[in-house]
Amino acid sequence: MTDRHIRIRSSAFLLYSAMLVLLFFLGSGTSRLFAQNTPKAGSPPAGSKAKKVFYGQASFYANKFNGRKTASGEIFDQKKLTCACNVLPLGTWIKVTNLRNGKTVVVKVNDRIHPRMRRVVDLSKAAAQKLGFVSRGLTRVKVELVDKKDLP
Repeated sequence: MTDRHIRIRSSAFLLYSAMLVLLFFLGSGTSRLFAQNTPKAGSPPAGSKAKKVFYGQASFYANKFNGRKTASGEIFDQKKLTCACNVLPLGTWIKVTNLRNGKTVVVKVNDRIHPRMRRVVDLSKAAAQKLGFVSRGLTRVKVELVDKKDLP
C-alpha cells in the first residue's frame, strides 16, 4: 500500500468516527431536558416524596391556535393559564419559573407539543405575560410538579 492509500484510509476512518460521534450526540436530543430529583442540602425527611424538576426552553402559543381543540379536548384560550408539554401527563399542574427574572406561574398541562420540538413547555400568552417573556419569545425555565393540595 502506498502512502496515499494509507492517508485516504485514515481520513475515511476519521470521517466515519466523527459521524458516529455526531449521531450519538444528535440521538441524545433529550439531554437538553435535565430531569432531577430535588433532595439536596437540607433534604426532605424520610418518607416524603421527592419532586421532579425539569429545565429547558419555554415558548408561547401563536394566536392562530386560540379557539382550537387541545389534546385534552379543551378549547385553547390565550387568556387561561395552560400549557403544552410532552413529558408530563395531561391534567398535571406545574409551576413554571422564568430563570432570567425569577417570576413564576402555575399552569395546567392540557396539550402536547409537536414531537420534533425540543422545548419543555409551550405556554398560553397569559402565562407568558406573567413570566415576562412575551417580547423575547423564548426563555429558560424551571418546571416543577405541583401537588393538588398546594393549589389555590
